Amino acid sequence: MNLDPAGITLNGGKGLAKQLYLALRQRILATPDTYRIKLPTSRNLALALQVSRNTVVRAYDQLYAEGIINSRVGDGTYADGLAAAVPKPDARISAAPVMQQSSMLQRLRGYDTRRRMSDGPARAFRLGIPAYDLFPNEIWGRLHSQFWRHAPLAQMGYGDAAGSVRLRELIAAYLRQARGLVCAPSQIMITAGALHGIALCAQLLLDAGDKVAIENPCYPSAAAALTVAGAQLVGIALDQDGMDTAQLAQHADCRMAYVTPSHQYPVGVTLSLARRLELLAWAERHNTWIIEDDYDGEYRYDGTPLAPLAALDHSGRVLYVGTFSKIAFPGLRLGYLVLPPKLMPALIALRAMGDRHLPAADQAVMAEFIAAGHFQRHIRRMRRASRARRDALMDAWAPLFGQQLPLPKVAAGLHLSLPLASAGQETELVAKALAVGVEINPLSHFCLPGQNLNPLHRAGLALGFAGVDEASIRRALLSLQQAWL
Repeated sequence: MNLDPAGITLNGGKGLAKQLYLALRQRILATPDTYRIKLPTSRNLALALQVSRNTVVRAYDQLYAEGIINSRVGDGTYADGLAAAVPKPDARISAAPVMQQSSMLQRLRGYDTRRRMSDGPARAFRLGIPAYDLFPNEIWGRLHSQFWRHAPLAQMGYGDAAGSVRLRELIAAYLRQARGLVCAPSQIMITAGALHGIALCAQLLLDAGDKVAIENPCYPSAAAALTVAGAQLVGIALDQDGMDTAQLAQHADCRMAYVTPSHQYPVGVTLSLARRLELLAWAERHNTWIIEDDYDGEYRYDGTPLAPLAALDHSGRVLYVGTFSKIAFPGLRLGYLVLPPKLMPALIALRAMGDRHLPAADQAVMAEFIAAGHFQRHIRRMRRASRARRDALMDAWAPLFGQQLPLPKVAAGLHLSLPLASAGQETELVAKALAVGVEINPLSHFCLPGQNLNPLHRAGLALGFAGVDEASIRRALLSLQQAWL
């Protein structure tokens, strides 16, 4: 069968060879029940389509390279057997059984990260957002430029799966001096943020069906990461001292516990020292692990930041998760894990089989940012700004809503939460806030259904206060006044 060039239309301008290649390819593969198609010579096809011969030759060359056509000396150019090889639609397919899905596909079904993350510029009162409008972009940009002007060849290839040695050394020094956590650089792995670290820990240490104790209400993305790893979540209620360890003691079969002890997300309470010691004793008694998510531990407004739970751990049970997202900006995607030495070889092997490591430039720039003193200065600036924004919220809230909805004291972190009387009130207030452009999260969205839960946390509001300046906070509260009162 000869291929008829009739019906092949090309648009004028650039890319004629590609247009012709695609048209011929489609024609060849769509020809039904044909096992031998003869193509015109390049000269004849060029004349028929009124294009240059070079255009046809380039299109044929691409078809040759892909094995779609071949030539026979003295016989011409052919496409043999392709139509028979291309699968044809089969009406019986619709009645065939559905392909079995993996357990991972089933766990991920219905999970939509887009509705769990807030896009666009920060607005009042978005959760999890620091004052990144104050980030020193000029300094960061200058450090990036310096790296690329003098980038060592050693950093242009594959790096250590644990991350930059220099950055890990500086993180170890910072944790020792500022947080009271003594660890070696060899215990640290650089991650793409806190959630990446949580997911790595879950992947490394959990088998499908393992039980994990988690605060209830909890950080939904951490709950999702643990669930995707196959964990069965066991919600543990909270009170004014954090996770109820008496309730936790009833669950000896848990393989792991996940906590946010410095500033619980989203309720905002701090795990007391007594509870911290009880949690560590529980982990040692039952030979289990603890993931400590210290996502905003640098933000302490009364005194110095609290020492992490990991600083009290003497039996190698705590996996410490840190992040730069709440000090720098979330889009940086840079964090770190501190693990017991015995786990590091396996974690490094796991990481090497995945994304290997973060971009060398980001790690090198953060290392220089810390080494030059910019990091500590920026922490102090961010802490002052967040305290001022917290105070602006508290001061402006009191005369407007203080009697009906009194705010709790906020000694740490980037957000607060207040309980409400009912789910109906929660739904009404959140909807009215969104209608006037104010972003408030319902506390019920952080609760694990059918799990242990303090009645005070069944309904409420969670407000982030650090992401926008004081003037924006006051404007948002005036909008809420119009919407709520």
